Amino acid sequence: MIPLTSGKRLFFLVILLVLVLYVMRVTAFGRVGATPLEGTLVDTFAALEQVATQLGWGVRDVFGFPLSLVTAARRANELSERVARLEGELEQAKEYRLENERLKKLLDFKSGPAAASGLEVTAAAVVGRDPGNWFSTITINKGRAQGIRENMTVLTPRGLVGRVIATTDRTATVLLITDPRSAVSALIQDSRTPGLVEGSAGGAGSLHMIHIPNDLPVRPGQVVVTSGTGSIFAKGVPIGEIADVKRDPTGLFFEASVRPFVDFNRLEEVLVITGVRSPVP
Repeated sequence: MIPLTSGKRLFFLVILLVLVLYVMRVTAFGRVGATPLEGTLVDTFAALEQVATQLGWGVRDVFGFPLSLVTAARRANELSERVARLEGELEQAKEYRLENERLKKLLDFKSGPAAASGLEVTAAAVVGRDPGNWFSTITINKGRAQGIRENMTVLTPRGLVGRVIATTDRTATVLLITDPRSAVSALIQDSRTPGLVEGSAGGAGSLHMIHIPNDLPVRPGQVVVTSGTGSIFAKGVPIGEIADVKRDPTGLFFEASVRPFVDFNRLEEVLVITGVRSPVP
């Protein structure tokens, strides 16, 4: 007699064998059709797989959304920093371009009009201003070591700036012609009418010409230049143009407001006349 336990084992083996044979049959190579049970199972598992796939995508989106926000914020910060850096580089390049243009003008003046007039000039940069007296003095980065001495004329390609009043080994202080303490012997260029150009007290950047003989014609628009006579300034340096004319309080002379050619509030580079030689033909 077969024990009960052995009978259960035999029963399960028979069931397992039947299932194996059934699977082998339904998965046999070259079989085209499918049984109703196979179709039901395939449809059921396909629907379950679709649901599981959609749930998987949803879970991924839910958990991935905060991460995508963090990534987007980090990317936005990186782009913002890059834009700021590029804008800074553009501004720096613009500054270099403007500086090169100014230096080119100085070089052109040095090798052109200055050389033709026999002037030896040295370029210098403005490194300081004195705000205590309406910017009437500036400091340049050239001094005694570069051959700069007191009373040397300072100018730009546009016109007269002032004169050196103090020096150190590496710097020099320049008194601007707009300072009330400054006086420049001048001429009206076309008529050769003499006068004296002074700075205006309390009027930053303004000039006036005094002691103009009242028997000589003076009119707005005429150009005023340095006369070079009885003055420490080189001759023929442009100063500005006459804006308006009136008689002085004594009635013996004319006096005129002069609009300077140099923008004294925007000085960055200047030329210092260090010597005079024979003009270049």
